[in-house]
Amino acid sequence: MAPSPHHRDEGVRREAVRRLLFLAQNDRLHTEHIRTAAEAFGVTPRQVRRWIDNARAHNGRYTPHRPSRFTLTPLMRDAIARWCGNSAAAYRELKQEGHLGADPVSYATFHRAVTAHYTPGFLAGLRGGERARRAFDIHFNRPPGHRNEAWEADHVEASVWVNVAGHRRKPWITWFVDCATDVICGLCVSAQFPSRENVLIAARAALQRGGEYGPFGGVPTLVRVDGGKDFLCESVEAALGVFGVRRIDLPPYSPWLKGTVEAVNKAIKQTRFPSLPGYSEAPSTSRRTRIDPDEQLLTYKAFVRIVLDWVHDWNYNHVLAQQRRTPSQLWHDDLTPIYDVDPAELHTYTLEALRRPLTINDDGVHWGNRRYVAPFMQGCKGDKVLLRYMPHHYRHVELYDAKDGRYLGQATLQNAATDEERHETRRAADRQASQLRTALKKAERQRKERFEGDTTPTNPRPVTELTTEQAAQLLENRRDETRASEARPDLAPLPEPTASWQPVDHDDTQHGPAASTNNGPGDIPLPTLPDPSPSWHQPDPDPPPPEEPPGEHD
Repeated sequence: MAPSPHHRDEGVRREAVRRLLFLAQNDRLHTEHIRTAAEAFGVTPRQVRRWIDNARAHNGRYTPHRPSRFTLTPLMRDAIARWCGNSAAAYRELKQEGHLGADPVSYATFHRAVTAHYTPGFLAGLRGGERARRAFDIHFNRPPGHRNEAWEADHVEASVWVNVAGHRRKPWITWFVDCATDVICGLCVSAQFPSRENVLIAARAALQRGGEYGPFGGVPTLVRVDGGKDFLCESVEAALGVFGVRRIDLPPYSPWLKGTVEAVNKAIKQTRFPSLPGYSEAPSTSRRTRIDPDEQLLTYKAFVRIVLDWVHDWNYNHVLAQQRRTPSQLWHDDLTPIYDVDPAELHTYTLEALRRPLTINDDGVHWGNRRYVAPFMQGCKGDKVLLRYMPHHYRHVELYDAKDGRYLGQATLQNAATDEERHETRRAADRQASQLRTALKKAERQRKERFEGDTTPTNPRPVTELTTEQAAQLLENRRDETRASEARPDLAPLPEPTASWQPVDHDDTQHGPAASTNNGPGDIPLPTLPDPSPSWHQPDPDPPPPEEPPGEHD
């Protein structure tokens, strides 16, 4: 007789015995009941009768006899913790000190008691600490949500050695991943350990859409990041906060709280890096790490191209197991509206800002023992400007007017300016000098007063004397020039309609013989005339007599 799955389940056995005992107390227990229960548990009917007798002996509750088992005492548990989960070392110490009694149990019994008292996660924590214990935890899955509802960002170190300017280095990748569709919205590759600069560049690529950035991105509702200081810096918080994006700072060493981006990190490490030359995690036959001098490594440019191709393949060709669609299909099937940011504003707010205004001096703008110059600074010495910059990129900075925040342009480090940038700065000075000479010559001509020549004694008459009509025309021209310089086509008001202008209602029927008609597609409809007076069709009351033909009465 095969044992039943409930053979060792005491709870089910106790309930079955309780039912049989109830039937016996009411004189309804038959042999058929006992045989059926025995077949269900995979035992003999005699064993079922023993269970009933056991319940009668314990006041109607089935209480099986359990053999005594060896359990750990507090002293034993302290020894196991002191030996970092090494049960064999703890057993030897306890046995040597006599804490296991005169007749000590075997190590197998002691180890069985240890595994029964502690969970695998707790034992792993005793051996490897909290990080090892967390590997045995279980976690809930977040609901998928909709696109741009939540992003996750992280850094991952490439498992590939790359030739970076003649040095062996492992690049880093920073990317933003949409949680609902697994789409990689933006990324940044760096040849060194990433910083806030890489986070800002990747965020700018993720927030922008179209062109080289692809159809994915926009403004998310929130972004989950880990406890890295580059993600928690003020510049990243300001760049996301300007667009109302909430940053969720996750506790450290909690990869399950950003499982989407961690899955992308694991995917590129398993599906792309092992096939590249210079793979650093390949199994080796020796403990010593030797560098092959003839090893052909990828160039940094080639590595970046490979990463971009892998991202394109992930977004468009990789089929997710649960959804059975690619991230691109999930993205386009979602009809959630996307908010696109103005690229000019995005460029401004993804830069780190200097809080205090700076002054334009005769050698440019001074900041951090550096001098920055630009062509638009010509003639602006003494003006106040605001400076924004990309971290660790100090060759160029962006300058804004301190009064109204208007963007002025890009300034270049004076010592690093190219010949073309220097030439453009000098040309800007020459243009201002030419404009100044033109204005001074015009003013000089206006200050000189010329008179007309005379042949008779008379008062001198200036040649610049204007007539009333000429003066009025001159003033009108100047007013037109002023309007043209300040005009904004989107705000320019339309002229007032003339007195004879009247909109024509084409649905109304026009009366009278004087109603206007259109002779062609280019004709302008005439205004509707009023109805004729009552006497318009009446004949003349006293018509003149008809003239007689000449010659009848002659």
